Parts: sequence; structure tokens; C-alpha cells
Amino acid sequence: MSPFSSATPMAFIYVSDRARTLAFYTGTLGFTVRDSDDYGDLLELGGVLLRVTVMPDQKPHAHPVLGWDVADMNAVAAALAQKGIAFTVYEGMGQDARGIWTAPDGKSKLAWFSDPDGNVLMVTQG
Repeated sequence: MSPFSSATPMAFIYVSDRARTLAFYTGTLGFTVRDSDDYGDLLELGGVLLRVTVMPDQKPHAHPVLGWDVADMNAVAAALAQKGIAFTVYEGMGQDARGIWTAPDGKSKLAWFSDPDGNVLMVTQG
């Protein structure tokens, strides 16, 4: 048995603007702050913790840093759109008008969006 089998997973995101980031993750996405200190905040994401650390010179990566596996991509797309979030459309990916890519087997769906610091977030179904 792994020593981590009963541990709570934690992800890390680096941001440049703490207030803007907290407004996005709590106000827009609906997560809650569990704890805060001088360097950042710890958010609860439904069984996973997200450590948001402030780094003034933060540069986002081009690839996803955090994602969610969802039961209904269409419902998530609609909910995010109501919050003013549009999925990112990548040229040549063959995504639909909402920015959702469907795998050739027709089962798996993927979509991407960014937080205010440009960190790429990903939603998958399937």
C-alpha cells in the first residue's frame, strides 16, 4: 500500500495577482478558501487542494496545469459561458463552435480555458 493512498492530493498554481485570482477561483468557479498565509491561499476543489502561490514574475505554461473530469461537457460549457468564460479554440484542432474537441471515437471530449494569469485549465468528459 502506498503511503499516499489516504493523503489528500494537492495541485499548485502560480499567479501574479492574488486578488484577481481569488475572485476567479472563488467567485467565478465557486471554490472555497480553506486557508491563507502571506504567500498565497489554499483552495478546496472537491476533494483536492489547490495551493495558489503569488509570484510577481509568473509566466503561464502553454499546456494545462489543472483539469476536471466531468459527466456532462455540454452542461459545463453552458455554466462557464454564463460566467463569461469561453473555451479556447486552437487553430487546426477541429473544435466545435463552443471550443469542444471530440475524439475520433466520438466518446471523449476535451476543452480548455485560462485563469486570469493565463494558466491553462482543462475539462474532459469520457
